[in-house]
Amino acid sequence: MTLDSIDKKLLFLLQNDCKKTTKELSLKLNLSVTAVYERIKKLEREGIIDKYVVLLNRSKVEKGFVVFCHIRLIQHTKEFLTKFESDVIKLKEILECHHVSGDYDYILKIVVKDMEAYREFLVTKLTTLDHIGSTHSVFMINEVKSTSVIEI
Repeated sequence: MTLDSIDKKLLFLLQNDCKKTTKELSLKLNLSVTAVYERIKKLEREGIIDKYVVLLNRSKVEKGFVVFCHIRLIQHTKEFLTKFESDVIKLKEILECHHVSGDYDYILKIVVKDMEAYREFLVTKLTTLDHIGSTHSVFMINEVKSTSVIEI
């Protein structure tokens, strides 16, 4: 699907506030409510709009301690990778898991209440997973930029 300038502007508006009504969007885009509705439905059908979410203030829900954990597996067999990935998906503290190139195999973004909670997570959950050779944790000091908006 080729996106025209109106689609791009619509996607930008929705990424910044997906609770805007089709009427509000139609006024910003100089389109009818029906035209906006049809464009949104088409973007959803095409899979360009993947899902709608609510972003929480981590501090207000006691998940303000952010850790980036680098993982090295003991081997790089398909079996080890698949098992590790399926185990990681089940851990609610892990928001993101990226298979990466370089010195480590994976980078995890983990959110917990504090250092004590991270230690508990590390000892009772993460390091009990099969095939982990080593971990290296980096703690966030300050979030300089965090966005979910993709410019098109």
